[in-house]
Amino acid sequence: MVVRSADVDEGIVFVRSDLPGDKRIRADVHNVRDTTLATTLGLNGVTISTVEHLMSAFSGLGVDNAVVEVDAPEIPIMDGSARPFVDLLKDAGTQVQGKCKKFLVITDEVSVCEGQSRASLLPSPEFRITYKIDFGHPAIGVQSHHLNFSDVSYEEQIAPARTFGFLRDVEYLQARGLALGGSLKNAIVLDDQRVLNKEGLRFSDEFVKHKILDAIGDLSLLGIPIIGHFVAYKSGHRLNNLLLKELLLRKECWTLVSRFSKEGMSHELKSRRTPSVWALDSAPASPWAM
Repeated sequence: MVVRSADVDEGIVFVRSDLPGDKRIRADVHNVRDTTLATTLGLNGVTISTVEHLMSAFSGLGVDNAVVEVDAPEIPIMDGSARPFVDLLKDAGTQVQGKCKKFLVITDEVSVCEGQSRASLLPSPEFRITYKIDFGHPAIGVQSHHLNFSDVSYEEQIAPARTFGFLRDVEYLQARGLALGGSLKNAIVLDDQRVLNKEGLRFSDEFVKHKILDAIGDLSLLGIPIIGHFVAYKSGHRLNNLLLKELLLRKECWTLVSRFSKEGMSHELKSRRTPSVWALDSAPASPWAM
């Protein structure tokens, strides 16, 4: 995988370099083709899977424009978190571009639900996330976390959180030739009682923090930073995507601005891109994502 600089308003664009022609897929909610276990983008029959961790890293560092060249149908899984991507993006550096960001400001509640799962966007003076999960597993149980989003809070609290999955699911998938790259090096793995990784967890609430990591990546597919409060209970890639689609339909519930005010202070932020090129050797295909 190679990440290159991009022009203003180009957004995040994925390019399948292993295929003939210019196989470009813009990171956009309308290009989401599948949300089973991970978020898959597609256009004109070409797909790129497991984009949420890299998209989360872009969003966490405020990168609006970049071209991602990948010689495979899936983004490398790395260690199952966004931290390797954050580190590499910081090493490459970012560059302020000559155009102000636009923000989508939530003015009224937008919600979607499926069964017990629910996801909402509420008015707020800043981007906040409140997430709650409830797994019938002794090592997870009920976890919740509230995040006031910033590049610092993202990098310290969210980016290191790894994806997780259950051993029985991995064994089932691998018996059918799937999830062949899944290992304790790129995910938290649980049996019926405990975490199997010898090093344990990075945070006591790493599971819900990874859900927040995923949500930040999924919400970034709107293409515009959100000023609002994302509240989720047992949500996932599918519901996150449905929320964005409902948001776009409910135009009376938001407004676009080029600056916003928080606690009386005016903010005017410039669009950013990655100025340098960084390359990454392919890693095994992602094991599974929750």
